[in-house]
Formats: sequence, structure tokens, C-alpha cells
Amino acid sequence: MTQISQYMTSHHRSCDALLVESETPLANKDWPAFTQQWQQFSKALLEHFLAEEDILFPKFEQATGMTQGPTMVMRSEHEQMRSMLSQMEGAITNQDFEKAAGIVESLMLFIQQHNMKEEQILYPMTDAHLADNDAIINDMSAIIKG
Repeated sequence: MTQISQYMTSHHRSCDALLVESETPLANKDWPAFTQQWQQFSKALLEHFLAEEDILFPKFEQATGMTQGPTMVMRSEHEQMRSMLSQMEGAITNQDFEKAAGIVESLMLFIQQHNMKEEQILYPMTDAHLADNDAIINDMSAIIKG
């Protein structure tokens, strides 16, 4: 049986790699390549959020009764990251290198902190409290395509 923490941490690494891969075309001001790379990253990140918010978090809250704890914090941070993704749309449209580079840098730092909280606190709690990990991972896999 795969642990939820293993599955989701692995997907964190995939998202991280896509973000890092977007840096080279941005540094080269290759807007078409950056846009394509950014869209891949953004899609993967949003799928990750959706899998957590629609499947993992509700199952965890149901099992533990904790609705004001770590899942609430993670949802709030997801909203902050969605805002950064939205800001990037304008930076790409305007080919604003400084703004785009700032968003990439900010998002990298934010994601690192966010992932650490999930990987060190929330995911181990889900492994401890949720019984049917394989079914939960299956449900999340239907959302997470990458």
C-alpha cells in the first residue's frame, strides 16, 4: 500500500521540476516557450490543489474532526498561490520580465514553505488517520494527470 505522503510528496517534486524548467526560457525572454512551460506548471499545480481540496482534505477532516487546523491553513495558502498564478497571466500578456521573474521567485519560496508544512505535518497526519489510502490515491490520480 502506497502512503498518501509518498504519493503527494512525489507530485510536489513533479510540480517543482516544472517550475524550475520554466526559469530558462524566462531568463532568455523566450515568451512562447516560457508561456508553454508555465502553463504546464500551472495546470499541474492546480490539479494538485484540486486533489487536496476535493478529496484529501475532506477525508482528513471527516476522519479527525479537524476543520480549523492544517487543512484550513493549506487552503488559504492555495488561494495565495492561485493569486500569483493569476498575476502571471498579466505579466505574460505584457511580456513584463521583471514582474514575471518576481512572481517565479516568490512562488518558489512560497511553495517550498508550503510543501514543507504538508510533508512534515499534514501528510504524516493523513497517513496516520486515513485507512483506505489506495482508494484515496486512486481518486486523486483521476484529478492529477501528470
